[in-house]
Amino acid sequence: MTRLFVSDLHLDAASPQSIEQFLGFLRTEASRAEALYILGDLFEAWIGDDDPEPARARVCEALRELTAGGVACFALHGNRDFLLGEGFSQRTGCVLLPDPVIAEIDGERVLLTHGDALCRGDRSYQELRSTVRDVSWQQRFLALPLAVRARLADRARAGSRAHTARVVPRIMDVDPAAVAAAYRATGARRIIHGHTHRPGIHESMLDGGPACRIVLGAWYEQGSVLVARGGGYTLRELARG
Repeated sequence: MTRLFVSDLHLDAASPQSIEQFLGFLRTEASRAEALYILGDLFEAWIGDDDPEPARARVCEALRELTAGGVACFALHGNRDFLLGEGFSQRTGCVLLPDPVIAEIDGERVLLTHGDALCRGDRSYQELRSTVRDVSWQQRFLALPLAVRARLADRARAGSRAHTARVVPRIMDVDPAAVAAAYRATGARRIIHGHTHRPGIHESMLDGGPACRIVLGAWYEQGSVLVARGGGYTLRELARG
């Protein structure tokens, strides 16, 4: 049985190549898998389940075809699409999971998370994260007219780009102490996450035993997928044609 993991696709009408690559991935490799896990930031922005924007609608329709074909699809919220809700699940057939969540993969307890909560060094971002994940804040935002939400989302993305440009890169990576705490709190010895856009497999020792943290890649210039099969994990780039 094969399980696939992706993250940080940041799909948006301004990047049609990324959308086409993901739709092709759903029609081919993903359609043959047992399950697909999307660990956050499927979209560059998601301003509510009532948004009819055509590019995002195409992605939702393709996910519905995947799940209707018998492939289980699970999604976590990212820092760009934290407003995914029940409407998204109904449109796509995807199951929204809490972040973090423990999944049993080939008999092993694996911690799945978007990864932004592990980046504790970026304190200004963590403060923002606490605000926008608050249920009352989200209710107030979703009550605004769609056009207003779209303008606010554009401003937020511009602010995010400015913040990224001025923050020291290491601060935006995971905090080792936060990673160690996550291992110990959950009893998992494998963590899979995205968010940092620094794909890699990090083997380590913790409390006398092995641990492994797998970071998924972003889809800005090429695709990235983690394949789990029979207890083994392979992290691959998907060339963009």
